[in-house]
Amino acid sequence: MGLWPWLTGALLLLLLLVQLSRSARFYAKVSLYCALCVSGSTLAAVICLLRHGGRTVENLSIISWFVRTFKYVFGLRFDIKGRQKLEVDHPCVIISNHQSILDMMGLMEALPKRCVQIAKRELLFTGPVGLIMYLGGVFFINRQRSRTAMTVMADVGERMVRENVPIIPVVYSSFSSFYNYKTKLFTSGTIRVEVLDAIPTSGLTVADVPKLMDSCHQAMRTTFLRISKTPQENGATARPGSQPAQ
Repeated sequence: MGLWPWLTGALLLLLLLVQLSRSARFYAKVSLYCALCVSGSTLAAVICLLRHGGRTVENLSIISWFVRTFKYVFGLRFDIKGRQKLEVDHPCVIISNHQSILDMMGLMEALPKRCVQIAKRELLFTGPVGLIMYLGGVFFINRQRSRTAMTVMADVGERMVRENVPIIPVVYSSFSSFYNYKTKLFTSGTIRVEVLDAIPTSGLTVADVPKLMDSCHQAMRTTFLRISKTPQENGATARPGSQPAQ
């Protein structure tokens, strides 16, 4: 017996499992998402290298285009309110809440064209995904070395208040109505995104940074609970992560 009958049978069995099992559907979609990330990153990396020759924030527009196409595969829709608040002609710091592996799609929907992001260093070693993040100018921090990570964030905070750079919070609604790892749920859905008013830092000192970050967290949490349809399902709270923008 040749190979094709076995492959056909395996494919039919997989399709049957996907139809019958919610967990199978969940892992099939997660696998597809990962495959899209790897393949999309590989192709985007080639285009970035051909167009810009290496690591530059200018590559972000190319990366963003690829990531934003993912939503059509999974039937996701982004309803963004206040996008114009990100269209500024001066430096700012953008902070957003973190929920799942789908965060990247939300970020690419809302972030401006020139934006330097901060990510954990482990992502640098994720093959094509790490490569495209590097080419996009992502700044990697080693969270296992708390001193290094704190130094980076302290530098961001000091520059923020020293140059009076405003903070712009971006809040994404809960994914739990369509994506939930614990219950193996992964369906189509709508993500509500709200860009909050810029928070000025004029007149503040480095000593004011912790209080400033706490105020941002509270404002984001309030917004998260308001725009999320079912926040109680996963008990999520806004957990800011910063992406300095230029």
